Amino acid sequence: MTEPSKVIHVRNVGHEIAENDLLQLVQPFGVVTKLVMLRAKNQALLQMQDVAAAVDVIQYFTNVQPSVRGRNVYIQFSSHQELTTMDQNGQGRKSSEQETEPNRILLVSIHHLLYPITVEVLHQVFSPHGYVEKIVTFQKSAGSQALIQFQTRQSAVAARTALQGRNIYDGCCQLDVQFSNLSELQVNFNNERSRDYTNPSLPTEQKGRSSQPNYAEGGLYGAQPSGARPGGYPQVGALYAKYDSSLMGNAAAVAAAFGGGLPPGISGTNERCTVLVSNLDPDRIDEDKLFNLFSIYGNIARIKLLRNKPDHALVQMGDGFQAELAVHFLKGAMLFEKRMEVNFSKHPTITAAPDTHEYQNSNLNRFNRNAAKNYRYCCSPTKIIHLSTLPQEITEEEIVCHLEEHGTIVNTKLFEVNGKKQALIMFETEEQATEALVCKHATTIDRSVIRISFSQLQNI
Repeated sequence: MTEPSKVIHVRNVGHEIAENDLLQLVQPFGVVTKLVMLRAKNQALLQMQDVAAAVDVIQYFTNVQPSVRGRNVYIQFSSHQELTTMDQNGQGRKSSEQETEPNRILLVSIHHLLYPITVEVLHQVFSPHGYVEKIVTFQKSAGSQALIQFQTRQSAVAARTALQGRNIYDGCCQLDVQFSNLSELQVNFNNERSRDYTNPSLPTEQKGRSSQPNYAEGGLYGAQPSGARPGGYPQVGALYAKYDSSLMGNAAAVAAAFGGGLPPGISGTNERCTVLVSNLDPDRIDEDKLFNLFSIYGNIARIKLLRNKPDHALVQMGDGFQAELAVHFLKGAMLFEKRMEVNFSKHPTITAAPDTHEYQNSNLNRFNRNAAKNYRYCCSPTKIIHLSTLPQEITEEEIVCHLEEHGTIVNTKLFEVNGKKQALIMFETEEQATEALVCKHATTIDRSVIRISFSQLQNI
């Protein structure tokens, strides 16, 4: 039997178990002066204030099986009499008051990675706990990691408390959330790997040599090994193999947008191109307004308002995947004080007729160019809309004047990307923003046809 020691050795410490969990387990027996997490070995070392406290821990858990976050852990005396140094291979971390002090920046490691985790996914997971300012993702030998900067330390503490050890998806993508020792994240590009939500005007791609800080060994954007594919999501190419070969270019765009897989709630197996929209306001809706909304999720072929049911309409999308996106993101959305119902139609297509509006060849269809980018920005209606192709000399006052009839505008931001004027407009409600998009997309300001989409930003 190992000689009694102030140092306790804990085995079977899974990635869901945090330092604080172990502290809470043994603190009833005395003060913990040092703690080392050996993550690579699923082990930990805790040094008590004296040998007597450590003996009390061992004696108690000899008769009681210790369990942390539903996992049985095993405790014994360590062969070390004193913890004095950090693990030289970086497998352990000495715990001191300075290192564990709460910080507004979190270091997040993602274990059991089956689904691709993007900046957007992380933002959805962490933003309910406070305003997220910046996210940077990167690869290390241990797996996928991210740095997430909140506006306040309190928000970061709340997020860590709520999310440590939790799975993003059922049975996988487990979060190990620790406080970072960084004071500020530097983000130079807004793309699928990094995002500064306080500065939406950042470019998406680098020009020349990157000045992005190197947060991970081997570079910030470590490439996956050749041939590596994320599991869990159906592979998009396989899903589209049964469709006409002309859609394979579309499938490649989807794969580029979603990292080789599909987002939660989207099966990718739907083949029905036509959706039925009901509970519309027949006095305020028309085919062009429906086009403006549904074209966010794919190209529109035809739209038909049902004359025998004035609050119903049929919308034929470019393919079944685009129809599924529209149903997924628009079901239950508010428009003109009515909650829309969006479902797949029993009609495979809309027959050409005098009362059917044709959009097959419309240059306003958004997915004829930059399809991957448009897929990436698909989301449910939000309070913030993004305006592009604006006149170069436009002012915020002119934009507000153009949109204010549709609701209360809370905030605006006018900026340039590659020399072209763009704007973010935040309304008081999602319904107001949806109405503005529906009514003002493809309208003209000073001979410029503006384009409007929903923004995934939480604030501007």
